[in-house]
Amino acid sequence: MARILNLETATTNCSVSISEGNEIVCLKENNAVNYSHSEQLHVFIKEALDEASLSFSDLDAIAVSKGPGSYTGLRIGVSAAKGLCFSLDLPLISVPTLQSMAVQVKVVEGEAVIPMLDARRMEVYATVFDHNFNEIRETRAEIISEDSFSDYGTFNKVHIVGSGAEKCQQILNQDNFRFDTSVVPSAKQMASISFRKFQENTFEDVAYFEPYYLKNFVLQTKKKK
Repeated sequence: MARILNLETATTNCSVSISEGNEIVCLKENNAVNYSHSEQLHVFIKEALDEASLSFSDLDAIAVSKGPGSYTGLRIGVSAAKGLCFSLDLPLISVPTLQSMAVQVKVVEGEAVIPMLDARRMEVYATVFDHNFNEIRETRAEIISEDSFSDYGTFNKVHIVGSGAEKCQQILNQDNFRFDTSVVPSAKQMASISFRKFQENTFEDVAYFEPYYLKNFVLQTKKKK
């Protein structure tokens, strides 16, 4: 059974798991208000391997959350994943961040799930999945208005989850919308997705793979007085 090291750093949650097939062997994570990935990620990797009584040579692949999300967080996770793949000669698997959020929600036929991340002000990163977690609308960076996601009014329920759900809750009042702000990207939910991609040999080119930022990074500087 394939052993995969899963790395999630797209948001404030620094999360590492080791999975065998679809099962989680070990999980280490800390969802701090301030990003701590540069200090904790490699510590968590070592702790996870030690707890699982494994070494790097026992791994079959490295999986990383590819975004969208924090520019710095994604850079840290992808850089670590690529470095491990190069040094260990292992394949690289990328997992869409919003997909790993969607699979945390129990969705039945006739329902949809919209995982979203806060992108500051009234903007979010969001996509839409059906009850089988098939993407029925591509990922977008979008400004929330009263008409946002009105196309999904025919679904019995639409689960809007993640850090972006809070701002939506104040604006969207369709009867079939349900909101859950507690869902965060985690390496725990990456396992089923990364294992399926491993079985399908869906790997990234380690040399050229880049995170899915969705928006260009803009460096903000203080104005001169």
